[in-house]
Amino acid sequence: MNTEAAIHAMTHAFNAAWEYQLLTFPNPAVGAVCMSDNGTVISVGAHKRSGGPHAEVYALRDAYTLLSGDTSIGGCDDSHRIHDYLRTHHNGIFHLISMAVTLEPCSHSGKTPSCALLIRDLGIKRVYISAKDPNPAAAGGAGILNDAGVECIFGVLEEEGQKLLEPFLQWQHTPFVFFKWAQRLDGTVDNGVISSAMSREHVHALRERCDLIVVGGNTVRCDRPTLDARLVGGKAPDVLIYSHADTFDRTIPLFHVPDRNVFIDSSFEKLRGYSLVMIEGGGAMMEATAEFCDWYLCYIAPKIGKGSQTLGAVTEEFEVLHAKITDNIILWMKKK
Repeated sequence: MNTEAAIHAMTHAFNAAWEYQLLTFPNPAVGAVCMSDNGTVISVGAHKRSGGPHAEVYALRDAYTLLSGDTSIGGCDDSHRIHDYLRTHHNGIFHLISMAVTLEPCSHSGKTPSCALLIRDLGIKRVYISAKDPNPAAAGGAGILNDAGVECIFGVLEEEGQKLLEPFLQWQHTPFVFFKWAQRLDGTVDNGVISSAMSREHVHALRERCDLIVVGGNTVRCDRPTLDARLVGGKAPDVLIYSHADTFDRTIPLFHVPDRNVFIDSSFEKLRGYSLVMIEGGGAMMEATAEFCDWYLCYIAPKIGKGSQTLGAVTEEFEVLHAKITDNIILWMKKK
């Protein structure tokens, strides 16, 4: 298979992984692709949540369903059942299949079985890998595959693979902090709902995975938010209100969410006690938290008008890590 086909497949794997960036916390986001001997993409998978099937398992499940016509596990999300079913029923269907994976297949069995052992047992011929697994407990999958005669080729879009892994590497020892905001095409960030329903659900899914949200005092006073994850039926994270004065109406909904801590502080020391932190706000909050933010997440709605406030005097240049266009433009970025 030529390099161009491998890069094409790996690009699909990255796009799938970015769909679930941070949503897999405390696991890394991972994407995988199964492809035919001529480089045709057969299936694409992504790790969606901690404890759920890994990206390789979803890709192998869907490839099996397509190639065999057997739909018995087509909608299955049980890792152990998928592993067992594929081992029992594959009938050599994968012997001409190669894979592209953004992260080295895991060697160990924990909440889910080893992906490297499954790939080996199904007879996959070749695996293209972007990044080695930095987790000592899970690394070594390529060694298992090489010992079984499966060709492993590292370094396909390696730089992109390392960028995808940045949050996972950081939250092992220090908080990973990202700043989120929504704006219209004219740059305005105020006056009513801005982003689409799909984007708002994405924000709530991210909140559900975060253990702390940081928000400014003026936002709390003016918007009277709840800052929960109700759109996805998830748990609400703790809240840090950045304010120099504790002058808040305690009937504001965020104060009445069960099983949450709400802190009011004029510093950001509380961040040190958390692993995944989302900061929400406008220009003033962006400036106040600039030294703490690792990444930035922006939702751009295809709208003009109804707003009057922008991010103001903030001056910053960003590197776009990933962009997705749906009914909004979703940009993952970090400072240049």
